[in-house]
Amino acid sequence: MTRPRNLGCIFAAHAGSDSPAIVDLYDPDRPRGLSHRELDRACGAMAAGLAARGLGRGDRVAICAVNRLEYLIALFGAMRAGCVPVMVNIKLPEETIRFIVEDSGARIVFADGDFAFDPPDGTARVSFDGEEWREFASPEPLAPFVPQPVDIAEQPYTSGSTGRPKGVLLDHAGQCWMIDRLVETRGLRPDDASVISAPLYHKNALLAVKSALAAGGSIVLFARFDARRYIRAIEDHRLTMLTGVPTMYALILQEDDLLAATDLSSVRACSMGSAPASDNLLDSLADTFPDAELNLNYGITEGGPIVFSWKHPDGLARPRMTVGYPIEGVELRLVGGPDADRGTLHVRSPGVMAGYHNLPDDTARVLVDGWLDTGDVLRRDADGWYYFVGRVDDMFVTAGENIYPGAVEAMLERHPDIMQAVVVPAPNALKAHVPVAFVVARPRAGIDEDTVKTYALANGPAYAHPRRVFFMDALPLSGTNKIDRRALQGQAADAARESGTAG
Repeated sequence: MTRPRNLGCIFAAHAGSDSPAIVDLYDPDRPRGLSHRELDRACGAMAAGLAARGLGRGDRVAICAVNRLEYLIALFGAMRAGCVPVMVNIKLPEETIRFIVEDSGARIVFADGDFAFDPPDGTARVSFDGEEWREFASPEPLAPFVPQPVDIAEQPYTSGSTGRPKGVLLDHAGQCWMIDRLVETRGLRPDDASVISAPLYHKNALLAVKSALAAGGSIVLFARFDARRYIRAIEDHRLTMLTGVPTMYALILQEDDLLAATDLSSVRACSMGSAPASDNLLDSLADTFPDAELNLNYGITEGGPIVFSWKHPDGLARPRMTVGYPIEGVELRLVGGPDADRGTLHVRSPGVMAGYHNLPDDTARVLVDGWLDTGDVLRRDADGWYYFVGRVDDMFVTAGENIYPGAVEAMLERHPDIMQAVVVPAPNALKAHVPVAFVVARPRAGIDEDTVKTYALANGPAYAHPRRVFFMDALPLSGTNKIDRRALQGQAADAARESGTAG
């Protein structure tokens, strides 16, 4: 039996290349770059440094930092040493960060120099900006750890939106399998240049980095998302692959003047995930990047994370709003719906997690015989394309009627003047909850609350129309660059109490 490869060596085929691997814009005025050869050496030296300090197979290594070159060296180097990197969302409260570090049992924490976090007793801290980091690498050669099929490669944590964050155990074999499938199905090439502005502790950014490097391409790495710097990078670095979430793209599209003055001709694909995109947003992207494919993604950390391809095996044209067709080797079923083509998505593949760290009951609840219950409702059309409907957890009841916010949002976003919409429940004395909408209008659109309500009543069931509509310049994002529904729900509840309708 072939032993699994080490995920930390995912770009090994290009380790001898002097082509660009990373352009780090942590300090935009002082870009730093590494070739594939230099990145390979740095990761190997990092692995040797960990081994020299007695860390190896199964030891957890936490990373608490914004996107930067050192983050990736620590990430890949830890896996090469047999350690398990734990990528921590630094936007979480300090109490939650401490919980993650303690729960994982991390023996060492790598962090930004200005990150105010005191690790638990027994856990060392190394600042990426300090002398200890500069001396951490070991010049002694270290052969990469050769994992067994059960060996864990990395341990990201869930967002904790429905409770405490849970450590997700992803093994080397499954993750290498997943990256191979993505490079193949997405047609990634050595001449691709991808931009990464989503945080590296999130599945979207981690996957984009690994697949780009595995294909021999390069990445341009931003510490934080900034719409104007993002746009400038397209021309400066001849970016071919854009990645982000719909809200990030909406902010980019608001920069009309800069977009008009920028050479965007290098872009051949715009990829987005973590939230549904509207037709209006996709129309605007198609106008702005006429030569680019627009690709919607669906993924879940526990699922590996990607389960769909952008291509159909019969060569059928991809419908605009689909999240894709199952990747070969991924089994899917829809459970608990009105028919076999709608329901909660269950997935089984080599990429599915081994389980939750130290949580056997939670693991048993969502993982049965290798089948993962994603908690997401999807539908399938006659050609086998899948479409995201909504989260089971997001569903709420209004006067006895089930409302899936995603369905109401999709309806609202078909209005020509609405770029984005988010629907959340607000407390109501008579109906328990009622829908409330937060809307981002297209630039210079003339739209008001009554217009939105009238449109909703004409295009959807009356019980699902938003009772209040709030207009925003941009929707708030959580630490994982998803729309912060919890914050919006809090605003909706405050407004209900102020109006006296909450009861």
